[in-house]
Amino acid sequence: MHFPTTKTTLDNGLTLILKEMHHAPVTSFMIWYRVGSRNEIPGRTGASHWVEHMMFKGTAKYPHGMLDRLVSREGGYWNAFTWLDFTAYYETMPANRLDLALDLEADRMINTVMSPEEVESERMVILSERGMYENDPRFLLNEELTSAAFRVHPYHHEVIGDTADLQTMTRDDLYAHYRRFYAPNNAVAVVVGDFDTAVIHPRLVDLFGSLPPGPAIPPITRQEPPQRGERRIVVTGPGDAPNLTVAYRAPAATHPDYFALTLLNAAFAGGSSLGMFGEGSSNKSSRLYKSLVDTDLAVAAYGGLTPTVDPFLYAINAVVNNGHTLAEVEAALDAEIARLAVEPITQAELDKALKRAKAEFVLAGESITGQAQLLGMAEVVAGDFRWFETVLDKLNAVTLDDIERARATYLRRQVRTVGWYEPA
Repeated sequence: MHFPTTKTTLDNGLTLILKEMHHAPVTSFMIWYRVGSRNEIPGRTGASHWVEHMMFKGTAKYPHGMLDRLVSREGGYWNAFTWLDFTAYYETMPANRLDLALDLEADRMINTVMSPEEVESERMVILSERGMYENDPRFLLNEELTSAAFRVHPYHHEVIGDTADLQTMTRDDLYAHYRRFYAPNNAVAVVVGDFDTAVIHPRLVDLFGSLPPGPAIPPITRQEPPQRGERRIVVTGPGDAPNLTVAYRAPAATHPDYFALTLLNAAFAGGSSLGMFGEGSSNKSSRLYKSLVDTDLAVAAYGGLTPTVDPFLYAINAVVNNGHTLAEVEAALDAEIARLAVEPITQAELDKALKRAKAEFVLAGESITGQAQLLGMAEVVAGDFRWFETVLDKLNAVTLDDIERARATYLRRQVRTVGWYEPA
């Protein structure tokens, strides 16, 4: 029996999305907050990720360490993640133990303590995490490239934040960020799995319905102006191999061109961008792989874009092979992109790309947790969980003319940012 996904909104603004799936006695519960690095200002970059860490430090009801023991004892697991547009928390539990997840998330939505001692302890943890990233060429290149691509929009900084801000933010800064964005009217609760909607819905109302709403979150008004020419950056740092990234402007998830660019990428580079929570498939038959890897210019080459609230980037990446140069690889990539104009994607390539993209998307939502992740992401990024439920239909509707229009619109030199990473 197929159970439809239901969506309701409580009086305090909390959105509830419920999807019954009874093939296993497991249920996943997620709370999505509409806050990520996109909502941060200079001086407070990294606050969303840091608050995510602090949410695991306990409340008066569930002191630090207690929830780990309780969730594990019940046979469940829990975690969280922060991204550009959102912060999400989840518990996947045996179906008859779900109430613990509901209660703990309702409690820490408003009662997280954030003691000064815990804040200082976590400051060192996050600075160490950033230090670890700074040994990764991909992080260093991406940070510089994104900051060059976005001069106005807050997408310009990394989710983990700038070192200067991580060193100077106070407990009061973090707590103010928490109190501003962690409120029912800025959140989406998602339940997927083996449960009865007639039982779970009243329980959610009981636990969350009395929580006070926060002030309305103002929209992001600092939109990125049109790019007037190619931008280039060169980064030097640790590593063994040069890295190339060429990033083009990409539309937001709700833009009509998003799925056309997704399938153009699937045909050209091999990735679909729709398996954000799953594993990507092989791209060895793609044009990009054949032109860069099969020719021994690069040891790896791939492309991808991610669903975002505002326009972001479509990035093509390559790791240069020993004995070759960044200039050689960039020239070969440019030639292959230029070939798209004279030898467009064929129907056979589109059919194969469509099959790959659909498979990656289906696999990403194969588990109960995966379903909860995709439904929640669709609601907070696209503003409607049905974005997730209509992905396959939208992919099937893409034509060769749509692919060509996306190529001509987005793969233009004047709206791209090129990044070179040269090992020191």
